Amino acid sequence: MGTLTIKVPDLGEGIAEVELVAWRVQPGDTVAEDQVLADVMTDKATVEIPSPVAGRVVALGGEVGQQIAVGAELIRIDVAGGGEAQEAVPAVSAVSAAAPAAAPAPAPAERARPSGGKPLASPAVRHRATVLGIDLRQVPGSSADGRILHEDLDAWLLRRPGPPAPDAARYAERHDEEAVPVTGVRRRIAQRMQDAMRRIPHFTYVEEVDVTELELLRARINERWGGERAHLTLLPLLVRAVVLAVPRFPQINARFDDEAGVLTRHGAVHVGIATQTAAGLMVPVLRHAEARDLWSSASEIARLADAARAGRATRDELSGSTLTVTSLGALGGIASTPIINAPEVAIVGVNRIVQRPVMLGGAVVARRMMNLSSSFDHRVVDGQLAAEFVQAVRASLECPALLFVE
Repeated sequence: MGTLTIKVPDLGEGIAEVELVAWRVQPGDTVAEDQVLADVMTDKATVEIPSPVAGRVVALGGEVGQQIAVGAELIRIDVAGGGEAQEAVPAVSAVSAAAPAAAPAPAPAERARPSGGKPLASPAVRHRATVLGIDLRQVPGSSADGRILHEDLDAWLLRRPGPPAPDAARYAERHDEEAVPVTGVRRRIAQRMQDAMRRIPHFTYVEEVDVTELELLRARINERWGGERAHLTLLPLLVRAVVLAVPRFPQINARFDDEAGVLTRHGAVHVGIATQTAAGLMVPVLRHAEARDLWSSASEIARLADAARAGRATRDELSGSTLTVTSLGALGGIASTPIINAPEVAIVGVNRIVQRPVMLGGAVVARRMMNLSSSFDHRVVDGQLAAEFVQAVRASLECPALLFVE
């Protein structure tokens, strides 16, 4: 019997280390070829590490939550007839870490798990169960091999009894506390935000925009085309306004390598769409927005958002943006100070639309107003340039006919 040392594989994109998210096996376990041994996380996705051989687990190379360098030992397996000690780097498959937001659906017939058996579930299902406080050992799996699916979680939630009436303890003091490790996607977000704020001198420019005519146009377009075309939200219109402004301000649609001291201006406009998911903030990318009409942008933004929230977004769909748009929708507040999605140099933030009295032509009239809160990297974008860019975006939004004029 020989010992095979399995190393953390090179996952591309310059990734130097990964976070160990979950072990699927323990020392002493017997594993089959291609059985998943562990889940690790890069900046973009959770990756399953399969076993290249059958054998018995001898030792694990780290603890959950630990950062492990690419090429470092991940696990050791005794292989029957393997001879001398060997090393291997397995093939991998990527899955998103986000949890789905789909509505509960009837689950297939449930299959009993062997007594004492470890629950089988994908990383996305395990993450969702953790968020929801569900013990997977209590959930029957419905797939052929007993694996727990998202439908099984939905069915379990429907059967779980609701919380007791709160009146009895309404005024009782509480002294409980919970320590929640910041791991996985949440830790990656924290690291990226901290790094962006530490390395980039941000400045935020806030401007109000009268979107009365824009909202009337959007309503008429949706009424006219109904179900024939993609439903238009504000975002495709904002993206179009940004696309029209970018050729005049190439410094905005750029990525800055501060170590090399190089600013790369991009002709293509790849717009990152900041999207809130159950696992945290993700930024799927609307590629070549400059080559899309409103409906193409609308349908692709909807598809990307659904993929991110359901955990289906690929690594390519979550990377490569040249400028990011972020919106909190109806909860968008009056103003915000969005953090730049490094190595980009600008992010355009959308606040909520409110109807309020405005002086127009010497009279007080009701108008629909919205603030744009945009942040810029002051190392490469001056205040005047940023203001001129935002004013160009504002001009297109306040006179929406300009959105259709090259």
